[in-house]
Amino acid sequence: MAVDTGLFIAVTLVYLAATIGLGYLGYRQTKGDDDYMVAGRKVNPVVLALSYGATFISTSAIVGFGGVAAQLGMGMIWLTVLNIGLGIFIAFVVFGKRTRSIGSKLKAVTFPDLMGKCYQSPFMRYAAGLVIVVSMPLYTAAILIGGAQFITSTLQIPYATALIAFAAVVALYVVLGGLIAVMYTDALQGGIMLVGMTILLVLTYIQLGGVIEAHTALAAMSDLVPGTLAAGGMTGWASMPALGSPIWLTLVTTLVLGVGIGVLAQPQLVVRFMTVKDSRSLNRAVLVGGPFILMMTGVAFTVGALTNVYFYRTGGVIALAAATDGNIDTIIPNFINASMPDLFVVIFMLTLLAAAMSTLSSLLHAMGTSLGFDMMRHTGSRGASMKRIQAATVVMIVASVILAFIMPGSIIARATAMFMGLCASAFLPAYAHAVYSSRPSLLAAKLSLVAGAAAWFVWTAFVHVKESAALGLSNLLFGVPAVLSAPWQDVDPLVVALPLSMAALLVGCVLDRHRVHADQDEPAGAA
Repeated sequence: MAVDTGLFIAVTLVYLAATIGLGYLGYRQTKGDDDYMVAGRKVNPVVLALSYGATFISTSAIVGFGGVAAQLGMGMIWLTVLNIGLGIFIAFVVFGKRTRSIGSKLKAVTFPDLMGKCYQSPFMRYAAGLVIVVSMPLYTAAILIGGAQFITSTLQIPYATALIAFAAVVALYVVLGGLIAVMYTDALQGGIMLVGMTILLVLTYIQLGGVIEAHTALAAMSDLVPGTLAAGGMTGWASMPALGSPIWLTLVTTLVLGVGIGVLAQPQLVVRFMTVKDSRSLNRAVLVGGPFILMMTGVAFTVGALTNVYFYRTGGVIALAAATDGNIDTIIPNFINASMPDLFVVIFMLTLLAAAMSTLSSLLHAMGTSLGFDMMRHTGSRGASMKRIQAATVVMIVASVILAFIMPGSIIARATAMFMGLCASAFLPAYAHAVYSSRPSLLAAKLSLVAGAAAWFVWTAFVHVKESAALGLSNLLFGVPAVLSAPWQDVDPLVVALPLSMAALLVGCVLDRHRVHADQDEPAGAA
């Protein structure tokens, strides 16, 4: 992006000063374990809503999924519908209230700790912690890559320097200030994101001649859909792909369902429900969180699709052709740079930086507490070692940075969908059972978690061709990139793994019930 580097540096320095100041405030208010792990259970509802939303929405939604909307069209708006309906309303009202109540009663401080205490099982705590520690660094590395590439292109500094400096700044307030610092900084970053995305929507419609003219022009471009996309089922940027086509399956099963359902079982989001003092705070948070998510995802997906109108009017090409080296992650930045005033380019860059930092800080906190508190704690230990948790957080930061150097770019949207799909498959049925059953079945939870995670990994490695072809295991063992043909190779692992996880939970509940009845029917004095 071409930008006034001096102005951007000045604005960024002010932003970083405010971020570090809030981090220091969180550090000063962190007096004990509850403060570090669950922000003392007294967070303001507005801070909760902004922190939850800013954690949920990263560069993935704004740049990654915005680029996907430019490629596949307005069908991405269905993800906004699920994000609000499931990710905010159902998450806060159905899951959030029960999670807050049970978490407070059991004094749970992390998602694995909640699972372990609900089921009275070290296995559930360790298993949940293991899934987080193993899988979350991939998502974290993707966020690091996006932030570092953005800093590199803006300030013209080496990628390695940008990556390490970016990680170090976030690590500073996460390690020292815990969740209080994370949520305070998230609220600031969420506010910046809201302002930036609101201005982006308004300026885009002004640029394209108004709401009606912009969308009418987009609908009229259906005959410009590239042949490869048309063959895959795409019918235009203002309509859904053909029902059951490969693009429809990708859009619906991976992007809409994968992220829309996956948000319900995100460990870094679930723990936020345990940071407020009562259920009324969660109700108030919904009133802020819903509009926030609407503006973040709705604007990104709408503007993403409408970039096709802008690029066609100004250059005679669709957005995909205007992408740098065919990388769809560059469509939104290219559109901003070409169409917006210089001052807004700076605001948008700050929006991206805030989006990346807010998600990254929450992921680092979740990984550090999962490793340092849930997995490294002795079974009989009740307390938390702050030094151990801080050391574990540093370890996970280093691991994520190393992965960021190894992994390729342009994977933010896919990494997001993969991580959220895995969490839903492994955690969601057992999590729902834990908070809504008076006597949750440990056997059912074990079967559900193992079946969901295993099914997700198998389908990812051997069937879902976008991942199986890249991993190479299917080709190595069976000589083909995916062991099943279309349409199955376009179906996201979540669509298979989550139902299997739910079925395993039901089977476990039935088996447990039969075992209990058998024990009750056994004659007194029997061996």
